[in-house]
Amino acid sequence: MNSKRPVNLDLGKFHFPLPAITSILHRISGIIIFVGVAFLMYGLDLSLSGEDGFNRVNELLDSFLAKLIIWGILSALLYHLVAGIKHLLMDAGIAEELESGRLAAKITLVVSIVLIILAGVWVWA
Repeated sequence: MNSKRPVNLDLGKFHFPLPAITSILHRISGIIIFVGVAFLMYGLDLSLSGEDGFNRVNELLDSFLAKLIIWGILSALLYHLVAGIKHLLMDAGIAEELESGRLAAKITLVVSIVLIILAGVWVWA
């Protein structure tokens, strides 16, 4: 046995390329959307239960925490959408090379950040 093998991998030593980071974030955003749907379904159920429920959801949506959760879910949704379009383009054979993949990852991040900021302005306004 080779005794120089690491016992535990130190993930802090690994430096992932930008396309890999955007791909990992795409998966994480999908998980956030999956969990966020529970909050959205609860709000929908409560608002459809009657006038009192609707008024309660209105009050809940005025709170800081609710706005933060809504903005987080919207942010995940927008990033997932943009990264998903990038993945679809890659499946079609576009931006598969190293340099174009890096450019596509940068474009994904920039477009996502702009959309997330716009969503924040919309939610907090």
